[in-house]
Amino acid sequence: MTSKLSILGFAGSLRQGSYNRAILRVAQEMLPAGAKMEIFDLAGIPLFNQDLEMEPTEKVREFKAAIRAADALLIATPEYNYSMSGILKNALDSASRPHGDNALDGKPVAIMGASIGQLGTARAQYHLRQSCVTLNMYPLNRPEVMVSSAHKKIDDQGRLTDEPTREIIAKLVEALIVWARTFRAKG
Repeated sequence: MTSKLSILGFAGSLRQGSYNRAILRVAQEMLPAGAKMEIFDLAGIPLFNQDLEMEPTEKVREFKAAIRAADALLIATPEYNYSMSGILKNALDSASRPHGDNALDGKPVAIMGASIGQLGTARAQYHLRQSCVTLNMYPLNRPEVMVSSAHKKIDDQGRLTDEPTREIIAKLVEALIVWARTFRAKG
């Protein structure tokens, strides 16, 4: 019997009422048997400073260890100024450094995002996909989950109430599991 497939999820937002954290929790609820997901909080990862990359903080070491322990990643990105958040970019920089110690190398990853705008983080997700190239990550192409008008779909308690959005997140999770098993079989 094979062990459960392990997914590490994280959101590029520190906001308590984050829509992206809310959709991560939905993804966690949607996991089928045979998979588990841990959600990592990026709060506490310091600003990346190359002068200090050889002595990472405990939080950065924890993040890198959690990435390495996971079979796949699920990233929920907000969109700020047509791109991913500084929080997310900083976390990826910290996880991929120093040169030769890239915890993200070879990881299958699914990307999703929620925003109050009409494009639902489309531009941020495409910028994140560009970063996946140099980080040697393997993003899942479909389905794309770009939750628009999130303030109308997620209630004040952080619950996603929109059924079609819940369904597409479930499809993303299922596709990520298949994608990750493909990489696990090759490894």
